[in-house]
Amino acid sequence: MMKRTSEKVYVKVNTDFDSTGYMQPRSIIWSDGRIFKIDAVKDFRPASTLERGRSGDCYTVVIHGEEKFLFFEKTSELFAARIGRWFVECPVAD
Repeated sequence: MMKRTSEKVYVKVNTDFDSTGYMQPRSIIWSDGRIFKIDAVKDFRPASTLERGRSGDCYTVVIHGEEKFLFFEKTSELFAARIGRWFVECPVAD
């Protein structure tokens, strides 16, 4: 069995939508209340969540001058009021 080196951490993200429907993340809020402003979005690409077979997107964002990955996991079509949720990957301590 492969050893996991990271885990998903679901986070709150303040997001804007433009008139075309493009989703622009603006800041990440951790469960302890810390807020990290997103300075820029450098890249966006589809990225599936293979462990559950869900589709999603990966945003390469810049926070305090460092590139980070922010993922949007799309939910099932069964939940019309929930379009998805955000997560980051955090290292797992050995």
